[in-house]
Amino acid sequence: MSRGAKISAAAVAAFLAVVIARFPARWADGLLPSGTTCLRVSGTLWNGACSGLVADGSPIGDLTWSVHPLRLVTASLSADVELSRGSGSARGRVDIGPSGTVTAQDVHAAFPLDRTLLAELPPGTRARAQADIAFLRYKGNRILALRGRIDVQGLTTARGEPLGDYRVEFPADTATTRGSLVGHLTDLGGPFSVDGTVRLTPEPGYVIEAEVAARPGAPPDLENALRYLGSADSRGRRPFSLAGTF
Repeated sequence: MSRGAKISAAAVAAFLAVVIARFPARWADGLLPSGTTCLRVSGTLWNGACSGLVADGSPIGDLTWSVHPLRLVTASLSADVELSRGSGSARGRVDIGPSGTVTAQDVHAAFPLDRTLLAELPPGTRARAQADIAFLRYKGNRILALRGRIDVQGLTTARGEPLGDYRVEFPADTATTRGSLVGHLTDLGGPFSVDGTVRLTPEPGYVIEAEVAARPGAPPDLENALRYLGSADSRGRRPFSLAGTF
């Protein structure tokens, strides 16, 4: 190759690198999944933002991302993402493999917990959730692996009665039972003592099974409500179960 050809090739490569680096994010708007829209897209394909993200008619929030281009050589899309909606936010690293499997790492999230996220909550119940997830892998709606914890803080009835704080933790050696992931459920203080498990099933769904007892000094109406769970054992604990799909 002549010296002039080499200079021309280098110039073209540099030009393409600049174009790709500044590829407008709005050009990729048409690549969004069906039913997903952005009110406004800004930045570049590599470092961009989607304001007013909506999926299947439900508002998701505002999303920003920063893509790791070197991961593209393995046919995987990897990016640091941050999502904000009202007083809720989440951030972490997300990798999407060629088969559609999604892996999220170092996810930190805090958001209000209401019936839009957990339909089984009684009307008017309020709480806030905080999640610290070291590793999460899923495909479609099915969770394949999970390591981390989720805290539910300030659970309160519609009448303003505090119901306590709770934690679900999926350790590194999470047990798998017939394709389900099993985590430990416990209370972090409040009127009830709770100990049990949360099982994520392949359907996908969840099954919560625990033993519940009122602590000394619990409000009488809350203590009486536990009688609907059945008879107490010798330790004053009663069985509690809840199941659902997502």
